Amino acid sequence: MSEDEYPEAAPDPSGLPLDPCAAQTQDLLDQASTLVAALFDGVGDRPVEAPRVDPGLVTALAEDRPGAAVPLESALSTLMQAIAQGQESRSGGHLAYIPGSGLLTATLGEMLASASNRYTGLPAPSPAAVALESGVLHWLCELFGMPPGSQAVLLSGGSMANLTALVAARERHAAGQPQFATVYVGEQAHASVRKAARTIGILPGNVRVCPSADGMRLDLDALRVLIKQDRSDGLLPTAVVAAAGTTNTGAVDRLSALADLAAELGVWLHVDGAYGGFFQLTERGRRRLEGIEGADSITLDPHKSLFLPFGTGALVVRDRQTLSDAFGEEADYLRDLPDSDQLPEFAELTPELTRAWRGAKLWLPLKVHGLPPFVEALDLALDLAAWAHDELAALPGVTTCGVPDLSIIGFRVPGDDAAQDAALAHVNADGRVSLSSTHLEGRVVLRLAVLSHRTRRHHVAHAIDRVRAFVDGRTD
Repeated sequence: MSEDEYPEAAPDPSGLPLDPCAAQTQDLLDQASTLVAALFDGVGDRPVEAPRVDPGLVTALAEDRPGAAVPLESALSTLMQAIAQGQESRSGGHLAYIPGSGLLTATLGEMLASASNRYTGLPAPSPAAVALESGVLHWLCELFGMPPGSQAVLLSGGSMANLTALVAARERHAAGQPQFATVYVGEQAHASVRKAARTIGILPGNVRVCPSADGMRLDLDALRVLIKQDRSDGLLPTAVVAAAGTTNTGAVDRLSALADLAAELGVWLHVDGAYGGFFQLTERGRRRLEGIEGADSITLDPHKSLFLPFGTGALVVRDRQTLSDAFGEEADYLRDLPDSDQLPEFAELTPELTRAWRGAKLWLPLKVHGLPPFVEALDLALDLAAWAHDELAALPGVTTCGVPDLSIIGFRVPGDDAAQDAALAHVNADGRVSLSSTHLEGRVVLRLAVLSHRTRRHHVAHAIDRVRAFVDGRTD
Protein backbone atom coordinates (compact mmCIF):
# COMPACT_ATOMS: atom_id res chain seq x y z
CA MET A 1 0.00 0.00 0.00
CA SER A 2 1.44 3.35 -1.01
CA GLU A 3 1.53 6.33 1.30
CA ASP A 4 -1.35 7.93 -0.63
CA GLU A 5 -3.52 4.89 0.02
CA TYR A 6 -3.44 5.21 3.82
CA PRO A 7 -6.82 6.62 4.89
CA GLU A 8 -6.79 9.75 7.02
CA ALA A 9 -8.54 9.52 10.36
CA ALA A 10 -11.59 11.71 10.57
CA PRO A 11 -10.91 14.56 13.00
CA ASP A 12 -13.11 14.88 16.06
CA PRO A 13 -14.89 18.20 15.54
CA SER A 14 -15.29 18.71 19.29
CA GLY A 15 -11.68 18.06 20.21
CA LEU A 16 -8.64 20.32 20.40
CA PRO A 17 -5.85 19.30 17.97
CA LEU A 18 -2.73 17.90 19.55
CA ASP A 19 -0.94 20.88 18.03
CA PRO A 20 -3.37 23.82 18.22
CA CYS A 21 -2.99 26.62 15.71
CA ALA A 22 -1.69 29.98 16.86
CA ALA A 23 -5.18 31.38 17.50
CA GLN A 24 -6.24 28.29 19.45
CA THR A 25 -3.04 28.40 21.46
CA GLN A 26 -3.60 32.04 22.36
CA ASP A 27 -7.20 31.34 23.35
CA LEU A 28 -6.12 28.43 25.54
CA LEU A 29 -3.47 30.54 27.26
CA ASP A 30 -5.87 33.43 27.73
CA GLN A 31 -8.39 31.19 29.45
CA ALA A 32 -5.70 29.57 31.58
CA SER A 33 -4.16 32.93 32.55
CA THR A 34 -7.56 34.17 33.74
CA LEU A 35 -7.87 31.13 35.98
CA VAL A 36 -4.30 31.51 37.28
CA ALA A 37 -4.96 35.14 38.15
CA ALA A 38 -8.08 34.07 40.04
CA LEU A 39 -6.07 31.43 41.91
CA PHE A 40 -3.66 34.07 43.22
CA ASP A 41 -6.17 36.86 43.87
CA GLY A 42 -6.36 37.39 47.65
CA VAL A 43 -4.85 33.99 48.34
CA GLY A 44 -2.99 35.12 51.46
CA ASP A 45 -6.19 35.60 53.45
CA ARG A 46 -8.24 32.73 52.10
CA PRO A 47 -9.59 30.13 54.51
CA VAL A 48 -7.18 27.25 54.93
CA GLU A 49 -9.95 24.67 54.84
CA ALA A 50 -12.48 24.52 52.00
CA PRO A 51 -16.05 25.13 53.17
CA ARG A 52 -16.81 21.50 52.44
CA VAL A 53 -15.48 18.58 50.47
CA ASP A 54 -17.91 17.30 47.87
CA PRO A 55 -17.74 13.48 48.12
CA GLY A 56 -19.78 13.17 44.94
CA LEU A 57 -17.19 15.13 42.96
CA VAL A 58 -14.33 13.13 44.49
CA THR A 59 -16.04 9.85 43.54
CA ALA A 60 -16.86 11.07 40.03
CA LEU A 61 -13.29 12.18 39.40
CA ALA A 62 -11.86 8.89 40.67
CA GLU A 63 -14.15 6.97 38.33
CA ASP A 64 -13.59 9.22 35.30
CA ARG A 65 -11.72 7.70 32.34
CA PRO A 66 -10.38 9.22 29.10
CA GLY A 67 -12.66 8.94 26.09
CA ALA A 68 -14.35 11.37 23.77
CA ALA A 69 -13.22 14.98 23.82
CA VAL A 70 -15.06 17.57 25.88
CA PRO A 71 -14.98 21.34 25.35
CA LEU A 72 -11.98 23.07 26.87
CA GLU A 73 -14.19 25.27 29.03
CA SER A 74 -15.83 22.19 30.55
CA ALA A 75 -12.51 20.49 31.25
CA LEU A 76 -11.05 23.62 32.84
CA SER A 77 -14.17 24.03 34.96
CA THR A 78 -13.78 20.48 36.30
CA LEU A 79 -10.12 21.11 36.99
CA MET A 80 -10.95 24.23 38.98
CA GLN A 81 -13.59 22.33 40.96
CA ALA A 82 -10.94 19.77 41.92
CA ILE A 83 -8.55 22.54 42.94
CA ALA A 84 -11.21 24.07 45.19
CA GLN A 85 -11.48 20.92 47.31
CA GLY A 86 -9.36 20.41 50.43
CA GLN A 87 -6.72 22.57 52.08
CA GLU A 88 -5.45 25.87 50.71
CA SER A 89 -1.76 25.38 51.41
CA ARG A 90 -0.93 28.78 49.92
CA SER A 91 -2.92 30.72 52.54
CA GLY A 92 -1.09 32.79 55.13
CA GLY A 93 -3.19 31.01 57.75
CA HIS A 94 -1.60 27.65 56.96
CA LEU A 95 0.38 27.12 60.16
CA ALA A 96 0.03 23.35 60.37
CA TYR A 97 2.39 21.26 58.30
CA ILE A 98 5.39 22.95 56.72
CA PRO A 99 3.48 25.00 54.14
CA GLY A 100 4.26 25.28 50.46
CA SER A 101 3.10 28.78 49.65
CA GLY A 102 3.98 28.83 45.94
CA LEU A 103 5.22 31.80 43.88
CA LEU A 104 3.59 32.94 40.65
CA THR A 105 6.99 33.63 39.11
CA ALA A 106 8.03 30.04 39.82
CA THR A 107 4.83 28.87 38.12
CA LEU A 108 5.79 30.91 35.05
CA GLY A 109 9.27 29.41 35.03
CA GLU A 110 7.84 25.91 35.31
CA MET A 111 5.33 26.56 32.53
CA LEU A 112 8.02 27.76 30.13
CA ALA A 113 10.31 24.89 31.06
CA SER A 114 7.50 22.42 30.43
CA ALA A 115 6.46 24.11 27.19
CA SER A 116 10.02 24.05 25.84
CA ASN A 117 10.42 20.42 26.96
CA ARG A 118 14.19 20.65 27.08
CA TYR A 119 16.06 17.48 27.99
CA THR A 120 18.52 18.24 30.80
CA GLY A 121 19.70 14.84 31.99
CA LEU A 122 22.87 15.48 29.97
CA PRO A 123 24.14 18.88 28.82
CA ALA A 124 24.67 18.27 25.09
CA PRO A 125 20.99 18.44 24.00
CA SER A 126 20.31 21.67 25.96
CA PRO A 127 23.60 23.23 27.10
CA ALA A 128 22.17 26.67 27.92
CA ALA A 129 19.31 25.20 29.96
CA VAL A 130 21.78 23.08 31.92
CA ALA A 131 24.09 26.08 32.32
CA LEU A 132 21.24 28.19 33.70
CA GLU A 133 20.42 25.50 36.25
CA SER A 134 24.09 24.98 37.03
CA GLY A 135 24.52 28.63 37.95
CA VAL A 136 21.81 28.37 40.61
CA LEU A 137 23.36 25.14 41.88
CA HIS A 138 26.76 26.80 42.28
CA TRP A 139 25.03 29.50 44.33
CA LEU A 140 23.60 26.82 46.64
CA CYS A 141 27.07 25.38 47.20
CA GLU A 142 28.48 28.83 47.95
CA LEU A 143 25.58 29.66 50.28
CA PHE A 144 26.52 26.73 52.49
CA GLY A 145 30.27 27.28 52.38
CA MET A 146 31.10 24.23 50.30
CA PRO A 147 34.60 23.95 48.80
CA PRO A 148 35.61 23.71 45.11
CA GLY A 149 34.53 20.34 43.73
CA SER A 150 31.18 20.42 45.51
CA GLN A 151 27.91 19.91 43.66
CA ALA A 152 24.22 20.56 44.11
CA VAL A 153 21.39 18.83 42.26
CA LEU A 154 17.66 19.47 42.05
CA LEU A 155 15.28 16.61 42.80
CA SER A 156 11.56 16.16 43.38
CA GLY A 157 11.75 16.92 47.10
CA GLY A 158 13.46 16.26 50.41
CA SER A 159 12.61 12.56 50.42
CA MET A 160 14.54 11.96 47.19
CA ALA A 161 17.35 14.20 48.39
CA ASN A 162 17.71 12.18 51.60
CA LEU A 163 17.66 8.93 49.62
CA THR A 164 20.27 10.20 47.16
CA ALA A 165 22.54 11.30 49.99
CA LEU A 166 22.30 7.93 51.75
CA VAL A 167 23.16 6.10 48.52
CA ALA A 168 26.31 8.22 48.21
CA ALA A 169 27.17 7.58 51.86
CA ARG A 170 26.60 3.85 51.46
CA GLU A 171 28.86 3.68 48.41
CA ARG A 172 31.56 5.60 50.27
CA HIS A 173 31.52 3.60 53.51
CA ALA A 174 29.77 0.27 52.79
CA ALA A 175 30.10 -0.38 49.06
CA GLY A 176 28.74 -3.82 48.22
CA GLN A 177 27.88 -4.51 51.86
CA PRO A 178 24.62 -2.69 52.62
CA GLN A 179 23.65 -5.41 55.11
CA PHE A 180 26.48 -4.22 57.38
CA ALA A 181 25.83 -0.48 56.98
CA THR A 182 24.50 1.47 59.95
CA VAL A 183 22.80 4.87 59.95
CA TYR A 184 22.32 7.07 63.01
CA VAL A 185 19.29 9.33 63.41
CA GLY A 186 17.71 11.40 66.15
CA GLU A 187 14.40 10.67 67.83
CA GLN A 188 12.74 13.29 65.65
CA ALA A 189 14.33 12.36 62.32
CA HIS A 190 11.99 12.71 59.36
CA ALA A 191 10.28 9.46 58.34
CA SER A 192 11.78 9.77 54.85
CA VAL A 193 15.23 8.98 56.30
CA ARG A 194 14.12 5.57 57.58
CA LYS A 195 12.25 4.92 54.35
CA ALA A 196 15.33 5.84 52.31
CA ALA A 197 17.58 3.56 54.38
CA ARG A 198 15.19 0.65 53.90
CA THR A 199 14.89 1.36 50.18
CA ILE A 200 18.66 1.19 49.59
CA GLY A 201 19.13 -2.09 51.45
CA ILE A 202 20.09 -0.97 54.95
CA LEU A 203 18.47 -3.29 57.47
CA PRO A 204 15.78 -1.65 59.62
CA GLY A 205 17.59 -2.78 62.77
CA ASN A 206 20.72 -1.01 61.58
CA VAL A 207 19.03 2.39 61.61
CA ARG A 208 20.03 3.46 65.12
CA VAL A 209 17.75 5.93 66.86
CA CYS A 210 20.06 7.83 69.17
CA PRO A 211 18.76 8.86 72.58
CA SER A 212 18.45 12.55 73.21
CA ALA A 213 19.31 14.46 76.35
CA ASP A 214 16.58 17.05 75.80
CA GLY A 215 14.14 14.97 73.73
CA MET A 216 14.84 17.02 70.62
CA ARG A 217 18.53 16.96 69.63
CA LEU A 218 21.13 14.29 68.96
CA ASP A 219 23.18 13.40 72.05
CA LEU A 220 26.82 13.42 70.96
CA ASP A 221 28.10 11.20 73.77
CA ALA A 222 25.46 8.55 73.07
CA LEU A 223 26.20 8.80 69.34
CA ARG A 224 29.92 8.27 69.90
CA VAL A 225 29.26 5.15 71.99
CA LEU A 226 26.88 3.69 69.38
CA ILE A 227 29.28 4.21 66.48
CA LYS A 228 32.27 2.75 68.30
CA GLN A 229 30.26 -0.25 69.51
CA ASP A 230 28.91 -0.98 66.02
CA ARG A 231 32.37 -0.78 64.51
CA SER A 232 33.78 -3.16 67.13
CA ASP A 233 30.91 -5.54 66.32
CA GLY A 234 31.99 -5.72 62.68
CA LEU A 235 29.37 -3.35 61.31
CA LEU A 236 30.09 -0.43 58.99
CA PRO A 237 29.03 2.93 60.48
CA THR A 238 27.93 4.81 57.38
CA ALA A 239 26.04 8.02 58.03
CA VAL A 240 24.87 10.31 60.81
CA VAL A 241 21.70 12.21 59.86
CA ALA A 242 21.46 15.52 61.70
CA ALA A 243 18.62 18.03 61.57
CA ALA A 244 18.75 21.67 60.57
CA GLY A 245 15.22 22.12 61.89
CA THR A 246 13.20 19.03 62.77
CA THR A 247 9.68 18.79 61.41
CA ASN A 248 8.22 18.28 64.89
CA THR A 249 9.65 21.31 66.69
CA GLY A 250 12.17 22.99 64.37
CA ALA A 251 15.04 21.96 66.66
CA VAL A 252 18.56 22.31 65.23
CA ASP A 253 21.24 19.79 66.15
CA ARG A 254 24.72 20.84 67.29
CA LEU A 255 26.05 20.86 63.76
CA SER A 256 29.62 22.01 64.44
CA ALA A 257 30.19 19.35 67.08
CA LEU A 258 28.56 16.69 64.89
CA ALA A 259 30.80 17.63 61.96
CA ASP A 260 33.86 17.24 64.18
CA LEU A 261 32.63 13.90 65.52
CA ALA A 262 31.80 12.51 62.09
CA ALA A 263 35.22 13.52 60.75
CA GLU A 264 36.95 11.99 63.77
CA LEU A 265 35.10 8.66 63.45
CA GLY A 266 35.10 8.48 59.65
CA VAL A 267 31.35 8.65 59.15
CA TRP A 268 29.36 10.60 56.57
CA LEU A 269 27.45 13.57 58.02
CA HIS A 270 24.19 14.31 56.28
CA VAL A 271 22.16 17.33 57.40
CA ASP A 272 18.44 17.26 56.70
CA GLY A 273 17.68 20.92 56.15
CA ALA A 274 14.55 20.37 54.08
CA TYR A 275 12.57 22.67 56.36
CA GLY A 276 15.19 24.93 57.91
CA GLY A 277 18.15 25.04 55.56
CA PHE A 278 17.32 28.27 53.74
CA PHE A 279 17.26 30.22 57.00
CA GLN A 280 20.97 30.30 56.13
CA LEU A 281 20.02 33.38 54.10
CA THR A 282 19.35 35.33 57.32
CA GLU A 283 21.83 36.52 59.92
CA ARG A 284 20.02 34.72 62.75
CA GLY A 285 19.69 31.59 60.67
CA ARG A 286 23.42 31.47 59.94
CA ARG A 287 24.14 31.66 63.66
CA ARG A 288 21.70 28.87 64.44
CA LEU A 289 22.98 26.68 61.59
CA GLU A 290 26.63 27.24 62.42
CA GLY A 291 28.67 24.23 61.38
CA ILE A 292 26.43 23.15 58.52
CA GLU A 293 29.34 23.89 56.18
CA GLY A 294 31.07 20.83 57.67
CA ALA A 295 28.46 18.41 56.33
CA ASP A 296 29.14 15.90 53.58
CA SER A 297 25.65 16.49 52.22
CA ILE A 298 22.67 18.76 52.90
CA THR A 299 19.02 18.30 51.94
CA LEU A 300 17.11 21.48 51.07
CA ASP A 301 13.54 22.09 49.94
CA PRO A 302 13.07 25.24 47.85
CA HIS A 303 9.37 24.34 47.79
CA LYS A 304 9.32 25.06 51.52
CA SER A 305 11.55 27.93 52.59
CA LEU A 306 12.02 29.49 49.15
CA PHE A 307 8.24 29.34 48.60
CA LEU A 308 8.31 27.45 45.30
CA PRO A 309 5.54 25.10 44.14
CA PHE A 310 5.72 21.54 45.40
CA GLY A 311 8.13 19.26 43.55
CA THR A 312 11.39 21.17 44.03
CA GLY A 313 13.98 19.64 46.35
CA ALA A 314 17.75 19.98 46.38
CA LEU A 315 20.83 18.14 47.59
CA VAL A 316 24.21 19.75 48.17
CA VAL A 317 27.27 17.47 48.45
CA ARG A 318 30.78 18.37 49.49
CA ASP A 319 32.43 16.20 46.83
CA ARG A 320 30.87 15.79 43.38
CA GLN A 321 32.78 12.55 42.91
CA THR A 322 30.73 10.86 45.62
CA LEU A 323 27.63 11.28 43.45
CA SER A 324 29.45 10.11 40.34
CA ASP A 325 30.67 7.01 42.18
CA ALA A 326 27.14 6.26 43.35
CA PHE A 327 25.20 6.92 40.15
CA GLY A 328 27.58 7.00 37.19
CA GLU A 329 26.72 4.41 34.56
CA GLU A 330 27.77 3.87 30.95
CA ALA A 331 25.00 3.43 28.38
CA ASP A 332 25.74 2.45 24.76
CA TYR A 333 22.65 4.22 23.46
CA LEU A 334 24.06 7.56 24.68
CA ARG A 335 27.36 7.19 22.83
CA ASP A 336 26.46 9.92 20.31
CA LEU A 337 26.19 12.58 23.00
CA PRO A 338 29.50 14.28 23.77
CA ASP A 339 30.73 14.62 27.35
CA SER A 340 31.06 18.05 28.90
CA ASP A 341 33.97 19.30 30.97
CA GLN A 342 32.22 22.53 31.97
CA LEU A 343 28.63 21.50 32.72
CA PRO A 344 27.27 18.86 35.10
CA GLU A 345 25.84 15.63 33.74
CA PHE A 346 22.84 15.23 36.03
CA ALA A 347 22.19 11.67 34.84
CA GLU A 348 25.58 10.74 36.31
CA LEU A 349 24.82 12.45 39.63
CA THR A 350 21.31 11.23 40.51
CA PRO A 351 19.06 8.19 39.91
CA GLU A 352 17.30 10.01 37.04
CA LEU A 353 18.15 9.81 33.35
CA THR A 354 15.08 11.66 32.13
CA ARG A 355 14.30 14.57 34.38
CA ALA A 356 12.30 17.77 34.34
CA TRP A 357 14.14 21.04 33.80
CA ARG A 358 13.72 22.06 37.43
CA GLY A 359 16.19 24.91 37.31
CA ALA A 360 13.90 27.33 35.49
CA LYS A 361 11.31 27.58 38.27
CA LEU A 362 14.05 28.24 40.83
CA TRP A 363 16.10 30.61 38.65
CA LEU A 364 13.26 32.88 37.50
CA PRO A 365 11.97 33.93 40.97
CA LEU A 366 15.49 34.55 42.22
CA LYS A 367 16.27 36.73 39.19
CA VAL A 368 12.97 38.62 39.06
CA HIS A 369 12.60 39.28 42.80
CA GLY A 370 16.26 39.29 43.86
CA LEU A 371 17.36 37.86 47.21
CA PRO A 372 16.15 40.61 49.61
CA PRO A 373 12.43 39.67 49.58
CA PHE A 374 13.31 36.06 50.44
CA VAL A 375 15.53 37.17 53.31
CA GLU A 376 12.83 39.53 54.59
CA ALA A 377 10.17 36.80 54.47
CA LEU A 378 12.36 34.36 56.41
CA ASP A 379 13.27 37.03 58.96
CA LEU A 380 9.57 37.78 59.42
CA ALA A 381 8.89 34.06 60.01
CA LEU A 382 11.51 34.07 62.78
CA ASP A 383 9.99 37.22 64.30
CA LEU A 384 6.45 35.86 64.23
CA ALA A 385 7.48 32.54 65.71
CA ALA A 386 9.33 34.23 68.59
CA TRP A 387 6.32 36.45 69.27
CA ALA A 388 3.89 33.50 69.09
CA HIS A 389 6.02 31.54 71.55
CA ASP A 390 5.95 34.37 74.10
CA GLU A 391 2.20 34.87 73.70
CA LEU A 392 1.47 31.15 74.11
CA ALA A 393 3.82 30.78 77.06
CA ALA A 394 1.95 33.60 78.83
CA LEU A 395 -1.41 31.79 78.63
CA PRO A 396 -2.51 30.11 81.90
CA GLY A 397 -1.39 26.49 82.03
CA VAL A 398 0.13 26.44 78.53
CA THR A 399 3.60 24.91 78.32
CA THR A 400 5.91 25.14 75.32
CA CYS A 401 8.76 23.00 74.06
CA GLY A 402 11.08 25.95 74.58
CA VAL A 403 12.05 29.04 72.64
CA PRO A 404 12.03 28.00 68.97
CA ASP A 405 15.36 27.53 67.21
CA LEU A 406 13.68 28.56 63.97
CA SER A 407 9.97 29.06 63.26
CA ILE A 408 8.06 26.10 64.73
CA ILE A 409 6.49 26.25 68.20
CA GLY A 410 5.43 23.12 70.04
CA PHE A 411 3.07 23.55 72.98
CA ARG A 412 0.44 21.91 75.18
CA VAL A 413 -2.71 23.35 76.70
CA PRO A 414 -3.80 22.28 80.19
CA GLY A 415 -5.14 18.74 80.33
CA ASP A 416 -4.48 15.30 78.90
CA ASP A 417 -3.97 14.22 75.30
CA ALA A 418 -7.70 14.39 74.66
CA ALA A 419 -7.58 18.06 75.66
CA GLN A 420 -4.86 18.67 73.07
CA ASP A 421 -7.00 17.10 70.36
CA ALA A 422 -9.98 19.17 71.47
CA ALA A 423 -7.90 22.35 71.43
CA LEU A 424 -6.66 21.60 67.93
CA ALA A 425 -10.20 21.02 66.70
CA HIS A 426 -11.30 24.31 68.28
CA VAL A 427 -8.47 26.34 66.73
CA ASN A 428 -9.06 24.90 63.28
CA ALA A 429 -12.86 24.94 63.39
CA ASP A 430 -13.48 28.27 61.66
CA GLY A 431 -11.10 27.42 58.81
CA ARG A 432 -9.19 30.71 58.94
CA VAL A 433 -6.03 29.10 60.32
CA SER A 434 -4.78 25.57 60.64
CA LEU A 435 -2.43 24.07 63.25
CA SER A 436 -1.35 20.44 63.56
CA SER A 437 -0.20 18.02 66.26
CA THR A 438 2.50 15.43 66.82
CA HIS A 439 3.82 13.07 69.48
CA LEU A 440 6.80 13.98 71.67
CA GLU A 441 7.98 11.64 74.41
CA GLY A 442 4.68 9.78 74.24
CA ARG A 443 2.44 12.85 74.56
CA VAL A 444 0.40 14.84 72.06
CA VAL A 445 1.93 18.24 71.34
CA LEU A 446 0.36 20.98 69.24
CA ARG A 447 2.40 22.65 66.49
CA LEU A 448 2.33 26.16 65.07
CA ALA A 449 4.64 26.45 62.06
CA VAL A 450 5.37 29.82 60.46
CA LEU A 451 7.00 29.64 57.04
CA SER A 452 4.69 30.90 54.30
CA HIS A 453 5.78 34.21 52.79
CA ARG A 454 2.10 35.24 53.03
CA THR A 455 1.79 34.73 56.80
CA ARG A 456 1.33 37.98 58.69
CA ARG A 457 0.89 38.87 62.33
CA HIS A 458 -2.92 38.83 62.09
CA HIS A 459 -2.86 35.17 60.98
CA VAL A 460 -0.74 34.15 63.96
CA ALA A 461 -2.74 36.38 66.32
CA HIS A 462 -5.95 34.69 65.25
CA ALA A 463 -4.47 31.27 66.04
CA ILE A 464 -3.35 32.47 69.46
CA ASP A 465 -6.76 34.01 70.14
CA ARG A 466 -8.37 30.66 69.35
CA VAL A 467 -6.00 28.89 71.76
CA ARG A 468 -6.73 31.54 74.40
CA ALA A 469 -10.48 31.10 73.97
CA PHE A 470 -10.15 27.35 74.43
CA VAL A 471 -7.97 27.71 77.53
CA ASP A 472 -10.32 30.32 79.04
CA GLY A 473 -13.29 28.09 78.37
CA ARG A 474 -11.68 25.20 80.26
CA THR A 475 -10.59 27.33 83.19
CA ASP A 476 -13.81 29.35 83.66
